[in-house]
Amino acid sequence: MANNQKGNVLAIAVMFMLFFMIAFVTNFAGSMGVIVQNQFGASNAMAQLGTLANFIAYACMGIPAGHILKRRGYKFTSLAAVIVGLVGVGIQFASGYVESFPVYVLGAFVAGFSMTMLNIVVNPMLNTLGGGGNKGNQLVQLGGSCNSVGGTIAPILLGYLIGGQASEATVADAAPALIIAMAIFAVAFVVIYFSAIPEPHMETPEEKAARLSGKAKKDPHGPMSFRHFVLGAIAIFFYVGVEVGIPNTANLYMSGLEGVGPVVAGTLVGFYWFCMMLGRLLGGAIGAKVSSKQMLTFANILAIVFVLCLMFIPEDVRMSIPGVDAQVPVSMVFMFLCGLCTSVMFGSIFNLAAEGLGKYTPVASGIFMALICGGGILPFIQGLVADAAGFINSYWVVIVGLAYMLFYAVAGSKNVNKDIPVE
Repeated sequence: MANNQKGNVLAIAVMFMLFFMIAFVTNFAGSMGVIVQNQFGASNAMAQLGTLANFIAYACMGIPAGHILKRRGYKFTSLAAVIVGLVGVGIQFASGYVESFPVYVLGAFVAGFSMTMLNIVVNPMLNTLGGGGNKGNQLVQLGGSCNSVGGTIAPILLGYLIGGQASEATVADAAPALIIAMAIFAVAFVVIYFSAIPEPHMETPEEKAARLSGKAKKDPHGPMSFRHFVLGAIAIFFYVGVEVGIPNTANLYMSGLEGVGPVVAGTLVGFYWFCMMLGRLLGGAIGAKVSSKQMLTFANILAIVFVLCLMFIPEDVRMSIPGVDAQVPVSMVFMFLCGLCTSVMFGSIFNLAAEGLGKYTPVASGIFMALICGGGILPFIQGLVADAAGFINSYWVVIVGLAYMLFYAVAGSKNVNKDIPVE
């Protein structure tokens, strides 16, 4: 029993580290928009193309990664992911020196494959190690706080590397952060390689033999047979788009504001991810007592209120914030406060959608990851709206996403397919 508990602790620690990596690399790609606009002359929409490429990779790799997880297990999938991530960040690093926007987008796309595979691993593993239900939700929320640490560091670091003038920013300025990202991947490979990772969902030798011989019995059901899972996968599409769109658009908006600039913009976006960390720590503390449905409902209502404040408080209403050497729009305070709300949404949606899936969980996780492409598609759409109607009006895209997630929390998350066998 003691060895099993020790193994679980080590496995949880490894999953937490992977959570950190996912956010650091993903948010770094999002924060590169300011550089992309300057060095490559991109529009607001095109500045989100790196983020779009990063998340479109989820649509391409999500389902295959779920099958890799089922057939090769958590450890193999994790090791493959960090190798792919190292290559992806390396390509982005090279893009600044060859001065090629397509190379930068390619690097973001390859890095997205890595993020997909890592997400495939960490969410079901933490939910399983926590025993599912509220305890599983609690562990996912605590792991998410590590995700937020990486998310907090990335935009602040990039903002300081760029310096005071967005018009002078180049990919070369971001080189130290890209080197850090590559070093994290290298260290992670060593740690994972020497760690014992449980394999609760890996196919058995009997299942493998049946699959290879073509004698495997065809299951008439799958994750898509569950209504609450299908609606939950759509909710994840909207969630990641909302989570990424709120700070990415604000970063572009504030970087061009007089008296603000990239350093302050990066810092405020960092506050957003810091608020996500605080929210996840709070979610982890109360996760065993508050249901995922209650958590998701409250978070979406509050987020809608915050985004409406962001949209309707005039830009010239400004205030001082401790630690920030500038007068910043009050509306942007509500931007980073949104992080308190988005912090608990992913874990809550995942647990509601995965509840009662049993043996279908690995494949379901792959489908889930495919829908994370919303993190690239919605910000791109928001960028198109920003080009046509201004940054602030583009937040109506965010409101639509929040409204759908509220529907899912209130009505769409109920499992109405309990008659399907899952063992």
